[in-house]
Amino acid sequence: MMSQQPPEGTNFGVQQFGGQSQVANQAVGPGARAVAGQVSFQSLTADQRTQIQDHLALIERLLDEHRAGLPDQDTPRAELRRLRDELGDPAPEPGVVRRALDRLTAFAEPVAPLAAAVAALASAIPSL
Repeated sequence: MMSQQPPEGTNFGVQQFGGQSQVANQAVGPGARAVAGQVSFQSLTADQRTQIQDHLALIERLLDEHRAGLPDQDTPRAELRRLRDELGDPAPEPGVVRRALDRLTAFAEPVAPLAAAVAALASAIPSL
């Protein structure tokens, strides 16, 4: 069976109207290839690092204050430690940060102030 070629002039591009987009490696159309290189965050400024540390400290305090409202008291702290360690690295791994934030978000859901603090932290971290 012969493979059919698309008609001449077929556009395999991607269109987006409005919103926000972050695109990693991408390949479109017949024979296209996308090769992933190393993905990393842009360097954090001193102000960003200070803001992130402030958010982490607030989350830690809220974990103490709302301990009784959390079904699991130990795992959120472990995720917070993982996040703090990774964000303290000069070249944090985006996947590690994203997974830790996702898990911390899920644990924080039952407590509104904690959930809001985790959301604020997530928005303070660039390039996720």
